[in-house]
Amino acid sequence: MFDRYQKYSKVTEILPVNCLGVQTHRDSFVIDFDRAALKHRIRMFRDKSLPDEITRQTFGLKDNRDWKMSPKRKAIISDERWEEKITKILYRPFDVRWIFYHKDAIDFGRPEVMRHMLHDNLALNTMRQTKMPEWRHAVVSNMMAPAVYVEIKDGCNLFPLYLCSDGDKKDLFTDPSKATERKPNLDPSLLRMLKETYDQELTPEEIFFYIYAVLYSTSYRTKYAEFLKTDFPRVPFTRGRELFTQMAHLGEKLVGLHLLKLPELDPPIARFQGTGDSKVEKQLYSRKEKRVYINKTQYFEAVEPEVWKYQIGGYQVLDKWLKDRKGRSLSLEDIRHYCRVVTALSKTIAIQAEIESSLS
Repeated sequence: MFDRYQKYSKVTEILPVNCLGVQTHRDSFVIDFDRAALKHRIRMFRDKSLPDEITRQTFGLKDNRDWKMSPKRKAIISDERWEEKITKILYRPFDVRWIFYHKDAIDFGRPEVMRHMLHDNLALNTMRQTKMPEWRHAVVSNMMAPAVYVEIKDGCNLFPLYLCSDGDKKDLFTDPSKATERKPNLDPSLLRMLKETYDQELTPEEIFFYIYAVLYSTSYRTKYAEFLKTDFPRVPFTRGRELFTQMAHLGEKLVGLHLLKLPELDPPIARFQGTGDSKVEKQLYSRKEKRVYINKTQYFEAVEPEVWKYQIGGYQVLDKWLKDRKGRSLSLEDIRHYCRVVTALSKTIAIQAEIESSLS
């Protein structure tokens, strides 16, 4: 079986331009749920009237081998376009936050790859290795993502589908609205092979969706479990055009679900009930009631056990999302978002079953 698996194309060969995700080494300072709060924090950091030591203590900042606060602070103060560096990041699956993506604020921004995610794009995020007993370490993003996007212990790589050429190569934040040329980040020899196999030229999206469906196949994950834990995944391409099309269609649905883009997510299957301040005090799942409590009086209902337990990479998605918001009051948008995530995971499970039916 290993010899056969080794003949499949590795994702690092299929999508050759890739890198480890962003590593800030000071997430609590440069990343926030709220853009206004992050902007206020950076404005305070730039306040020349505050001494370095007060600033250091206020934000809990520490020097390391690659980052010294005093000179980096001076560089950020001198940058009059600092506000343009506040952008979105997919911090965890289904969890979009804001990041001050400035080369003098973070240690490893990986701009050579992440700049491609400032435009309309898709990316596969997956791992070279994991120590977890089960492999479920692949998830899409449509913006930059950190090294811990898939799992907290082992870093994941981001593989953009398209490579974008910016007008000003020196400025990572070239206006994304400007005309930008882009080309697929796909191995030309693979494209030729697939064209010959299917007697038809495929779109980059079709190939991406097909790969995504394969990586969400439970039989694929089980069959190659030991190999997937020790190196980047390899992808078998079917010889039949019909099966390829079926898989690509299912992969497209999965991508739409995981980016919360599908219209089928509304209305969501989950509902938020109870009275209170909507503060996340301690999340608790009741299997009997199919409820996720966030405090003593408020809960999300109609959450099936398999949906509550569903994991992507190293994260139990529904539990992790709430855990990261402990002590915060959920807004109406937060509540709607969580209900849609419940729906997306429920539909993901159903599509994974469809994938297995297609492969049987």
